[in-house]
Amino acid sequence: MKRFFSSSLIITILFSTLIFTSCKDKVMGWSVVLWNIPESNLQSGDVVPVYIKSNISHVYVIGLEDGKKIEVPLWQLTDPLSKKKNLKSKVRYEEYARTYASVKLDGLPCRAEPVNTAKQVYRLRKGEVIKILYKGKGQVVMAGKTALEGDWFRILTKDGTQGWCFSYNLNLYETDVTGNQLGGEVIAEEETEDVVFTEIAQKIWYPDYFDTMIKSNNIDLSRMHPSFNFRIDTENKKVSLNTKDIHETWDYKGYTKNDDREFALTDIPVVIISRRSNFIVLRYTGEDGKPQELDFVTIDADLNEIIENERTRRSWSYLQIWSRGPVYTSTNYGKLVFDEDGSFQWSNFRLLVPSVIKSTAKNAGTAQVKYTISKSLAQNYDGVVTLKFNGMNEEVNFLYRLEDDGLRLEDATSAKIDGNQIKERSASPIIVYFKRQSSSGSAQ
Repeated sequence: MKRFFSSSLIITILFSTLIFTSCKDKVMGWSVVLWNIPESNLQSGDVVPVYIKSNISHVYVIGLEDGKKIEVPLWQLTDPLSKKKNLKSKVRYEEYARTYASVKLDGLPCRAEPVNTAKQVYRLRKGEVIKILYKGKGQVVMAGKTALEGDWFRILTKDGTQGWCFSYNLNLYETDVTGNQLGGEVIAEEETEDVVFTEIAQKIWYPDYFDTMIKSNNIDLSRMHPSFNFRIDTENKKVSLNTKDIHETWDYKGYTKNDDREFALTDIPVVIISRRSNFIVLRYTGEDGKPQELDFVTIDADLNEIIENERTRRSWSYLQIWSRGPVYTSTNYGKLVFDEDGSFQWSNFRLLVPSVIKSTAKNAGTAQVKYTISKSLAQNYDGVVTLKFNGMNEEVNFLYRLEDDGLRLEDATSAKIDGNQIKERSASPIIVYFKRQSSSGSAQ
């Protein structure tokens, strides 16, 4: 992140240097000012020369009457044209050059076309100030069987969004040279929380695969942890997103309602889409610039209890193998000894090299029972024991069955594994049978 900001700072400095040290008087075009720039004595409707366009900084470099050059956000100007073409373009904006509007209704839609059923491109807040660009011809807006009074206007918001809005719920007014309102109502912007957003902020959201694991009783402890969640802390104004691969925390400033159930968090690379009361989609964009969609759900069950139960299952299953031995011997496959602490020693397993165990494997390692098995496999097997040999990166899995006099292992190298569960056996498994050795040292 620091490297990214450093790079951005360097680019900005270089760009500014280019503007003010290398900028010639060559005009690339002429543009109409769409939104007042009072600090530079520019009003909407004024025509200015444009020298440079930066797609990196998202600004134009324009000239002022006194010869100075300033940077202006792209959205505040029309596209630069030749002086002749720009004069024709200016005519389009002249009638409403000084006209702005404040919004009377919270959630008023801004649409892609001047039609009341067209796609919404923005939802306006009560009291929000917008620029009126020009009047258009559109579909009559009806309230039941009554046509509402008003016109369709092309409008511009302060974040640069353009669209069509019907004026019935707009308070139009003119501005003076400093951008202050002349006439019209004074409407205060309303700071109201959306009901859907409020409900989202009150809940803790977990990756949707948590729910799948719980319902299938197939818990992968490496992927399930209570800290893996998305939450909005309205009290401390924090937003956090933590998964196995993402760990982000941002200061929470607010949100923009893009649609009835879609919210873009201010200055945060996250958009929340509410699908149901217990299901949301996060559209998250990381530092690589690639957006991804993450599904989150609410969980009613106690996650800590579920995780503890899974740990108990694994521990109990392993102790069953250990307590029934702990020493198991085979004429062909050597001697396998399990220790209570989860370690093992296995001597003379050469017949399983390299098809099951790699030649680099040492005679010791760690053992655990972490996978579950499907109901069909549970008829013939007690579970899956996973061996991690020293000197070998891959784990080796065996379906196992505790017999009265020993331990039967079945190679699960090519078994079908779904998440944390083995669904089907390997096609041609190697089966190994060990006899349990008595405390006196003789095999039983």
